[in-house]
Amino acid sequence: MLKRISTLFLAGILSIGLIFFGQGQASAENDDVINEKLGVPIVVYGETLTAQQKDEVRKLLKVDNPQNVDEITVTAKDLARLINGNPNSRMFSSAKITLKEKGNGLVVTIVTPENITEVTTEMYANALLTAGVENANVEVASPVKVTGHSALVGIYKAYESKGEVLDKDRMEVANEELELATELADKEGLSDEKVTELLTEIKKMIAEQNPATREEVEKIVQEQLDKMSIELSEQDRQLLIDLFDKMRSLDIDFNHVKQQLEDISKDIKGKLEKVVGDEGFWDSVANFFQNLFDSIRNLFK
Repeated sequence: MLKRISTLFLAGILSIGLIFFGQGQASAENDDVINEKLGVPIVVYGETLTAQQKDEVRKLLKVDNPQNVDEITVTAKDLARLINGNPNSRMFSSAKITLKEKGNGLVVTIVTPENITEVTTEMYANALLTAGVENANVEVASPVKVTGHSALVGIYKAYESKGEVLDKDRMEVANEELELATELADKEGLSDEKVTELLTEIKKMIAEQNPATREEVEKIVQEQLDKMSIELSEQDRQLLIDLFDKMRSLDIDFNHVKQQLEDISKDIKGKLEKVVGDEGFWDSVANFFQNLFDSIRNLFK
């Protein structure tokens, strides 16, 4: 009997080990090698950070040698200037931007996912592509829990500091996209992954069909809502149509970044499949422990 209890207990411990194994933070890119062609990475710190928090962000973003990066601060005034945001906002989200050669695409990593509570990597990527940001590794971090919205402005300022000109209208509509994405993700029954997949698929259809009128944009939006079986309130549906009609009026060439949109689609589908797989996994774990406790209880009957 003792042997059987020991075996069951050991199996339980091993299962717990399997459940928690592999969890951890994303890792930031190191800057040991200086790219003489594209320049050093840019690290943007939110202005509200204390000196201690700033040092923590340096460690999170692997800024081992500050001489190998350009360090700048993003302020609430930048928020107001670049995207007409609140000039009294508190800015904690920080980012590290490493420019890459053409063709490398846009790679976004949230180094502190436990502290960026609303914006996902795919939401950042979608918004940055809308704003015209391409071919870069972008890493986002915060030492405290924040929604993550201000990091977008920091990324814009980083490009500005390099002499890159990003269109202000595109930056504003990209921010609107990020705000709408996080708002829709808050709605019951609509996950972050589902929202990002919807926005990405609409962009892909706009790239393919090149709509010339608001009515054509509305048709694309409704087709994707129907295809994905998403039901929105009429107000949210109109906000979605307004957003993409604004993008249409800015003549954003999503066909130019179609491959990167495809990459976002693949990432999202992979995450959705993982969620479904994880549900089955957790069901099996729950069944295991139920059987374990039943077996132990039966031993003492």
